[in-house]
Amino acid sequence: MNKQPEHIYEKNLWTDIYALGMSLGLFLAITFSLCVGFGLVFPNSTMYQSWLPLLPWVNWMDIPSFFLGLIETFAYGWYIALVFVPIFNFFQNRRLK
Repeated sequence: MNKQPEHIYEKNLWTDIYALGMSLGLFLAITFSLCVGFGLVFPNSTMYQSWLPLLPWVNWMDIPSFFLGLIETFAYGWYIALVFVPIFNFFQNRRLK
């Protein structure tokens, strides 16, 4: 059985804002791209109605709007990271003390 050493729980385990921001930003941008691609392949089964209220100034099936949607979804990922990581690190640090 692979057992973790006891000292690993005594370390300060900080989450990196950059890694989480890039990961979430790219995840949301890729998901947005896949939804747009799905909408182009299957126009009667689109999910763009779900994205439009969350993405200001984004219209459906417009190339500049698609790139704006990519930027906005990437920014949402960074927003989540910038809010979540300090809160997580605060509570993680308190738990380890």
